[in-house]
Amino acid sequence: MLEIITSPTLAPRHGFFTRKGGASSGIFAGLNCGTGSSDQAEIVAINRTRVADAMGLPLAALVTVHQVHSADVVPVTAPLGQKPRADAMVTATPGLALAVLTADCQPVLFADAKAGVIGAAHAGWKGARDGVLEATLDAMETLGAKRANIAAVVGPCISQTAYEVGQEFLETFTDDAPEALRFFANGNGDRFLFDLPSYGLWRLREAGIGHAEWTRHCTYRDPSRFYSYRRTTHAGEVDYGRLISVIRL
Repeated sequence: MLEIITSPTLAPRHGFFTRKGGASSGIFAGLNCGTGSSDQAEIVAINRTRVADAMGLPLAALVTVHQVHSADVVPVTAPLGQKPRADAMVTATPGLALAVLTADCQPVLFADAKAGVIGAAHAGWKGARDGVLEATLDAMETLGAKRANIAAVVGPCISQTAYEVGQEFLETFTDDAPEALRFFANGNGDRFLFDLPSYGLWRLREAGIGHAEWTRHCTYRDPSRFYSYRRTTHAGEVDYGRLISVIRL
């Protein structure tokens, strides 16, 4: 049985899918939708088909990109052939579902229900720092959305208590934006704890979005429901599954 987290804030059909209800086994057990993982390709295709079915669309309408931790956004008007290298998509075309894959990074779903424009972004620390969230808002506006009418929801991602980083990481944020220091707490020794979802929400609100929220699910702390790159690394496992988050018109 699939488990789909939704938010009343987003009017279009959408879902942050957990790992439950999938066909993968072993370290990927559950709904692994990552074609970049070493899971069996045919099993990943089964999982993606289950997601498309849950969204009421054929698999071909489930649009993804080759995510590279960038601030690049792709406007989508039809199912994509070769996946472009980007980390966000926008569309005003009915019958398409925009999907991003994550395993600790922020999946962010956007909608201006009045204008009929949606977006989806993969926002890890680098993409968020470099402006992928603001770039998604800009791209939605080119399709007729109004920033004040756009709602965004940050889905399951790593929380601050699980995201330990070093001094150099902190400086990549604070050198250009000293106010970003508020998203770091003291950790063990010379380490810090970074609040990725709060940072993402701050960037969205500073950009003038109408509404932004986080579902408050931590991928690291809940292994039965979520994949986590950092948890996999700490466990010494060779690979990890990818969660999928989807919004459609």
